[in-house]
Amino acid sequence: MTLRESAPMEEARARMLNPLQLAYIGDVVWELLVRSRVIYKGRSARHVHKDAVACVNAHAQAEALRRIECLLTDVEADVARRGRNAHAHHAAPKNQDAADYRAATALEALIGYLYLIGQEERLLALFTQSQEETHHAQE
Repeated sequence: MTLRESAPMEEARARMLNPLQLAYIGDVVWELLVRSRVIYKGRSARHVHKDAVACVNAHAQAEALRRIECLLTDVEADVARRGRNAHAHHAAPKNQDAADYRAATALEALIGYLYLIGQEERLLALFTQSQEETHHAQE
């Protein structure tokens, strides 16, 4: 059982998508994972939003990507590279570093790609690894 409406996308088709399309869906999947993790940790309602926001911003996502880059397959690294090099039609938000914003887009593209091709187990493994230092720092 997954949240996907239809069968996973073929890898070749997913690789043909614009990296910003991959990042678009990856952003939502990442936020769902982060919010679920915060809820599972048993945080109080007043801390849930604050904890989630701390993990769903360009800097935190850039750090998460840095923690998992060495674990990526060649295909995954290529998807992330394409995401990093994608040209959004807007600048990074004022309070975000441009390099972090590009790295966050790379992470979101990777997450979107893995989600679309049905690689939930791999996606969850990378998510868990990406949160290792964050998890210890917040406790």
